[in-house]
Amino acid sequence: MANENIDPNAALFGDDEPDMSPEEAHEEMVYGKNPRRVEALTDLFGKDLIRSVDENPELPEEAKREMIFKLTANSVLDMIMDSLAPDTAEEVAQCIDGFTGVAIVNKKFGVDLYRELNEALGKVAKEDGESEEDYDRKLDAASDSWWDIPQPLLNKRTPSDAIREQMAKYGLED
Repeated sequence: MANENIDPNAALFGDDEPDMSPEEAHEEMVYGKNPRRVEALTDLFGKDLIRSVDENPELPEEAKREMIFKLTANSVLDMIMDSLAPDTAEEVAQCIDGFTGVAIVNKKFGVDLYRELNEALGKVAKEDGESEEDYDRKLDAASDSWWDIPQPLLNKRTPSDAIREQMAKYGLED
């Protein structure tokens, strides 16, 4: 389904899209177009997938929504990986696995590990006379070590251990 609100010929008549900062352009490209991508994916395979699940008499009614979700998520992940160079695809797959592990830990323990990390890093002071490069290295070192410090919010587990436990549960560990 094409977006009727977008005039593909607008630039021909001086009606260019408004100027965006590089950050705004990035956000639009990465996230802003997702509703349009969803429409395209619906037309590409969504409707056929729903129809095939609905028409399967052997599939219990209560399992159909879960099956549709799983087939859709698998199809999207396949498309992402197929669109990347092999070495990039492997790196992206590992990033998705790690981010999924963090998200599951966050949900399980009711925390936001990235927010907690940022709060901890906010307490790292820049010393008088310390160069920006040295301070950045100190922040990087603090960030790296934070993942291996037991956290009360994780029942005294380290964030790295909690994430690895969840990833192992789904067979996503390295």
